Amino acid sequence: MTLLEANQPPPSKTPRYVFLGVVVLLAIALFVWHTVRYKAEEKTVDTFFTALSAGNMQQAYQLWKAMPSYSFQDFQQDWGPDGYYGPVKSFQIDSAFAPKKSNSIAVRVLISPYQPFPKNDPAQQNKTKEIIIWVDRNTQSLSFPPPAMSRLIRATPPPALPGSASRFPA
Repeated sequence: MTLLEANQPPPSKTPRYVFLGVVVLLAIALFVWHTVRYKAEEKTVDTFFTALSAGNMQQAYQLWKAMPSYSFQDFQQDWGPDGYYGPVKSFQIDSAFAPKKSNSIAVRVLISPYQPFPKNDPAQQNKTKEIIIWVDRNTQSLSFPPPAMSRLIRATPPPALPGSASRFPA
């Protein structure tokens, strides 16, 4: 160190703080995006299962926004008290994700015939079913996942009923 360099001020810490601030803001933005990106679809599914668990089948059928080939009787056979998935007394939204090459969101829901949702009772937990609900991002309509996607997301579509093969096209 020479005599002329002795009185120089220390280097500024501003670039370091700016870089740290940008990294923190990006981390916060990524966290917020990750937690709210599927909220609209989860809210739609929540509204549907709330109507089902309250026993309001007509409202649930309207929320399903079914194709004309899926009648209210078909809906009752799937979701009614004696249906394949029924009775639905409580539910819990587990997760939501967007399968690749799809305009829909797959929402994984746990449904139970018991109220409240079983947490510590193994006998009641054994009756809990996992179902994937397919939510169209544009129309917020609900459906079962296409059969090709069912294998990818471990969903179990309802059993094929006589004369209902058109409900689940390949």
